[in-house]
Amino acid sequence: MSKIYEELMERGYIEQVTHEELKDVLDNSQIPFYIGFDPTADSLHVGHFVSMMVAGNMQRAGHKPIILIGGGTATIGDPSGKTDMRRMMSREEIDHNVECFKKQLSKFISFEGDNGAIIVNNADWLLKLNFVEFMRDIGSLFSVNKMLAAECYKQRMERGLTFFELGYMLMQSYDFLHLYNTYGCKLQMGGNDQWSNILGGVDLIRRVGHSDSYGLTFKLLTTKEGKKMGKTEKGALWLDAEKTSPYEFYQYWRNIDDADVKTVLSLLTFLPMEEVNRLSNLKDEQINEAKKVAAFEITKLIHGEAEAKKAEAAAMALFEGNGSLENMPTSKVDKNISILDAIITAGMAPSKGQARTLISQGGITLNDNKIEDVNYILSEKDFKDGFAILRKGKKVYHKLEL
Repeated sequence: MSKIYEELMERGYIEQVTHEELKDVLDNSQIPFYIGFDPTADSLHVGHFVSMMVAGNMQRAGHKPIILIGGGTATIGDPSGKTDMRRMMSREEIDHNVECFKKQLSKFISFEGDNGAIIVNNADWLLKLNFVEFMRDIGSLFSVNKMLAAECYKQRMERGLTFFELGYMLMQSYDFLHLYNTYGCKLQMGGNDQWSNILGGVDLIRRVGHSDSYGLTFKLLTTKEGKKMGKTEKGALWLDAEKTSPYEFYQYWRNIDDADVKTVLSLLTFLPMEEVNRLSNLKDEQINEAKKVAAFEITKLIHGEAEAKKAEAAAMALFEGNGSLENMPTSKVDKNISILDAIITAGMAPSKGQARTLISQGGITLNDNKIEDVNYILSEKDFKDGFAILRKGKKVYHKLEL
């Protein structure tokens, strides 16, 4: 049997486990496990990346993934780490988002074979529950005092916690019980911000007479400073090419800090750890080669090898003087466009006020010439060969094409 527990530990995924015997369970048997996703957008983002990688590694070791879409719990919203109640979603919105998720998840896990993944939506059972029966059978097994001591609820106490939100832990715990009874699911996995909710489900199953329920949390994707990875000036780094282009996606990973190279290679690629260690031990200028490998491998995983090669070629053209500019983010413009409108069109600033600030701070370059005049108007001479290259800072490029 695969020593998957040791592999997950070596790659740095595991944060907490509920029971030490889980190692033997994972290494000596094949079990169904589940990871949940809230369908609150029509694309997954980098914040979901580790979950998908863990699911992929677990399946490769012979375990069966159950992908739970929180169509029911999303109508409440997980209060973990939140200060405001989430907007309630319609069933139509949720169903649409589920379909989008399936396409992205299929890049990490297989839905074929004996341990092929399945996708379930907890709306299928949660929305049919009888309130009185649920509170009698499930609610009676939870201590409100213990729940309020959980970190996910303590953060909300000052602002106010609704009874509706208090029920989130009960519903997520019931999900685990339902999957245990229906599919023999013995393990719930999630980010370390889900620890309290996972404990609730593990404990519920054991309270009703079973001794083989387990929970495991993995590390959130953060920098050495503890900040969440995947945040850009435009917001989240999405896995949908329409929301974050493959070039932007590639560039994000190409520009990570040196100290984050091992974390990214370990958690977000399937490269053997021997190669991860070799790359992450490179020093000085050579560490850039490791960043290129990380950017290519991660982009290939999300967008496919062809798009990864295009993004790589565009980056080489800009930063190394070779390669192709064809795949750089491009916008069609008029030749007499103002520099402020060009900056906004390129997505480098959301308003003319912020565009002016960028120029005044020396942050905008057009064809390698620093722009100092906020009233500058591009002319035909700026569009050599029909295009101009606009740059913000040192690393953000955009092609303006007539």
